[in-house]
Amino acid sequence: MAQHDIQTLIQLFNQTFLDTENTELICCQEEPIYLPADDRHPHHRIIFAHGFFASALHEIAHWCIAGKERRMLEDFGYWYQPDGRTAAQQAEFEKVEVKPQALEWIFSVSAAFPFHFSADNLNGEVGISDNFQQAVYQQVQIYLTQGMPQNAQQFSQILCQHYQQTLTLEHFVLP
Repeated sequence: MAQHDIQTLIQLFNQTFLDTENTELICCQEEPIYLPADDRHPHHRIIFAHGFFASALHEIAHWCIAGKERRMLEDFGYWYQPDGRTAAQQAEFEKVEVKPQALEWIFSVSAAFPFHFSADNLNGEVGISDNFQQAVYQQVQIYLTQGMPQNAQQFSQILCQHYQQTLTLEHFVLP
C-alpha cells in the first residue's frame, strides 16, 4: 500500500495547478474553506482540515466542480448548513454533495486511498442514506464513462501515475 503523505499530495496539486490555475492547496485548519485570491494573497487557496488526506481530496473535488465564476467566491458561494442538520436539511446537503463525493471517490481510488461516504452530520437527525450512496455511485459511473471535468481528469491521472493505479469501474463497489 502506498504511503499517503499529505505533503506529497500538496506538492502534486501545487505543481499541477499553482501556475495554470493560480490555485494552491494548503494544510491545515479546523474547518476546510476555499478562499479566492485577494489583495493579501496572490493565489486562490484550497484549505483543508486537520491534515487529513481525505479532507484534501474532498476539497479538491469541490474546486474541480466549481468552475471559474464560482472560484471567485469564498467557499464557491455554496450553501452550507453545519453539523446537526434536520432530515430536510440533510436531503438538500446530499443534493449538492453527489458530484463532489463522486470525484473524491475517484481521487481516492486513483491514490489507492480508502473512500468513505460522508454525511457530515454527526449530531443531526440522519446519516448517509442508501439513495445518496447510490447517486454517488451512479455519478462515478457517469464520470468514468462520459468524462470528468478537465481539472478532475488531470488530477486523477496525476494521482494514478504517482500511486501506480489504474481506474476501472470494478474499483468502485457500494458498501
